[in-house]
Amino acid sequence: MYRTKTARRIILWLSPIGVVLALFLSIRSGSTNISTGEIINTIMSFNPENITHNIIVTSRIPRAIGTMLIGALLAMSGALMQGMTRNYLASPSIMGVSDGAGFVIILSIIFFPSMSSLQMMILSLAGSAIGVGIVFGIASLVRNGLSPVKLAIIGTIIGTFLSSLSAALASYFQVSQTMSFWFNARIHQINPELLYFTLPFALAGILLAIILSNSISILSLGEETSASLGQRKGVVKAFTMLAVVTMTGISVALIGKVGFVGLIIPHITRLLVGINYKWVIPCAGVIGGIFLTLSDCLSLYMNYPFETPVGVVTSIIGVPFFLYLIKTKGGAHHR
Repeated sequence: MYRTKTARRIILWLSPIGVVLALFLSIRSGSTNISTGEIINTIMSFNPENITHNIIVTSRIPRAIGTMLIGALLAMSGALMQGMTRNYLASPSIMGVSDGAGFVIILSIIFFPSMSSLQMMILSLAGSAIGVGIVFGIASLVRNGLSPVKLAIIGTIIGTFLSSLSAALASYFQVSQTMSFWFNARIHQINPELLYFTLPFALAGILLAIILSNSISILSLGEETSASLGQRKGVVKAFTMLAVVTMTGISVALIGKVGFVGLIIPHITRLLVGINYKWVIPCAGVIGGIFLTLSDCLSLYMNYPFETPVGVVTSIIGVPFFLYLIKTKGGAHHR
């Protein structure tokens, strides 16, 4: 208990420093070498005629902010899903949430190529809801389908099916290059206009997740315990899925599908701060944002000067971690 409280204090105090350092490292990283002095000079006195200043403002800063935000959204979504289902294998990338959003976006690109930012975000949210609805719908029809491993298997199958169908449609309608962006998370193509447009909705999703944190802690104790404590499970689960769909849908709309962030980070966070979701959810957001930002920086230099999709980095870390969870815990919550 003492170690957990100490870890909480350390994360609380170091979070702002870690976020700022990760953002600066992200802004500095890339094919064009930019010094810390130039970054500070750009922030303090932006000169529109300076090429370096323009690179920082129009490309590097949106990328850094977007990556930090998306890492936080995915990690918090994963924490919510794992707490709600009492399943360590639950995450947006495995439960069909990300693939559902990507599938609907591909359909909209094919049939409605001149979408506005608002329409794209709404369709991404709808796709997230459809994806997770299909997974849980099928799981509820299968014997023991809601058990941790079976739910993860069903989610993986449905996600693979949706992504394969997206690839087939993209190939047929000749939008494979566009589809590659959505399914390989090419962060360098992030749309600053869409990023700033979605910020209020992302913050609303984060706020809802934090508000739900105490309820998720109770729900993670088990159905019977939460019922005995007078919790309205249906209401909590509905708002939890609303938060997950909102945060994941925004992430996919901004940069496409990123795997394993929502799986890895909540687990690491619980090891550091304990099993109280009042701490797990916000801390997962901070750690997830820093993790994806540093992963993006690493992706820039893995095959320099060419850029590697950040999903490759998260998968290299995530796949062994996923197998470790299956082997050691079977996916189930152990309290």
